Amino acid sequence: MFMKDKVLNVIETFKTIDHEMAAVSSTDSARLTELARERKRLEPIAQLAEQWLKTSAELESLEGLLMGSDKSMSELAQLEKPVVQARYAEQTQKLKRLLHPRNPKADRNAIIEIRAGAGGDEAGLFVADLFRMYTRYAQSKGLTVDILSFNSTGVGGMKEALFEVSGPNAYGWFRFEQGVHRVQRVPKTEAQGRIHTSTVTVAVLPEPTEVEVKVDMKDLKIDTYRASGAGGQHVNKTESAIRITHVPTGIVVACQEERSQGQNRLRAMGLLRAKLQEAEEERIFNERRDMRRKQIGSGDRSEKIRTYNFPQDRITDHRINFSVYNMEHFLGGDMDPMVEQLEMKEQELMESGEVTQ
Repeated sequence: MFMKDKVLNVIETFKTIDHEMAAVSSTDSARLTELARERKRLEPIAQLAEQWLKTSAELESLEGLLMGSDKSMSELAQLEKPVVQARYAEQTQKLKRLLHPRNPKADRNAIIEIRAGAGGDEAGLFVADLFRMYTRYAQSKGLTVDILSFNSTGVGGMKEALFEVSGPNAYGWFRFEQGVHRVQRVPKTEAQGRIHTSTVTVAVLPEPTEVEVKVDMKDLKIDTYRASGAGGQHVNKTESAIRITHVPTGIVVACQEERSQGQNRLRAMGLLRAKLQEAEEERIFNERRDMRRKQIGSGDRSEKIRTYNFPQDRITDHRINFSVYNMEHFLGGDMDPMVEQLEMKEQELMESGEVTQ
C-alpha cells in the first residue's frame, strides 16, 4: 500500500505541475524554468507509475479469473499470469529505484577529472576511451559537455582530461564513477600478444554553490598565460589562459579552453570552489571512514572500483560484484545497466540502514 501511495503522489504532483505551468505568467521565466526542470525530472517516473498501476490492475483481474468458475478463462489466466507477474516485478524494481530518496546534490552540474595512472601510453589511451564514453553517455541523457582543459599524449591518448557535464541529474548520473578504473588488454604495439594492465583515476565533483564555499580573493594568486594547442592566431597573441592558486591550501587550477580571459576566470573559479569543497568533504570523510566503509562510491581513490577486461569482453564493478559484457557498447556510452545496478545496491543499503546519503 505504501508503494501505491507514493506512486499516486508522483502522478498527482506531475499533473499539478502541468496545471501550474499553464497558469504561470509567461513573464515569470524563473518560475517557468523551475517548473519545467521538475517536470522533466518527474515525467519518466510518472509514465512508469501509470504503467505499474495498469499492470497491477491486470494482475488483480487475472487473480479474479483464477478464482472464478469459468474453467476456460481460468486456464487462460493461468498461462498469462507468469508473463504479467514478470512485467510487474520489473516495473516495481525500476519504480523503487526511481522513487528512493535522491542524492541532494544529484541535480548539480558535475566536474569530472580523468588522469592516467600506471601503464604509460596505455593508460593515456584509456583516459581518451573513458572521456569518449562519458561524453556519449552524457549526450544520451540530454546533458551538455564542456571541456575545461586536457593534456594530450601524442599517440592518441590523454594524460588528463577535465570537463563539466551540465543538465538535470548530471552529478546523479556520474557520481558512482569516482575511483580507480583498471584496464586489461593487449596494446597494439605488443608483438607477443601479452596482456598489459593499466590504471586510470576518475574524480567526480558536484559543482559547489557560493553558499557552500566562500573564497577570499586575498587568498588567491592569479596568473595569466598564453593558451597552448589549436587556436591559430588567438593562441599566439592572447594571454587568455588563467591559473589560480589558493595560497592557504596550495590547490592550483587552470583553464584555457574559452576564448576570453574573463570566461576562463569564471570557469577556473568554479573549479577552485569544487576542489575546496572536495578537500573539506575528504576531511570529513576521513573522520567517518570506519562508519561509512560499506558505502557505494565512497570516494576513496585508492579503491579499485572497476575492471575493463578486453580479452574477456567483460566490465566488472567490484563494489557490487556485477559484470556486463560487450565492451564496444559500454565504451560507446551504454552505461545504464551498470548505473542501474549501482543505484539499486545503494537503495538496498539505505533501506537496511547501513548507509545514509
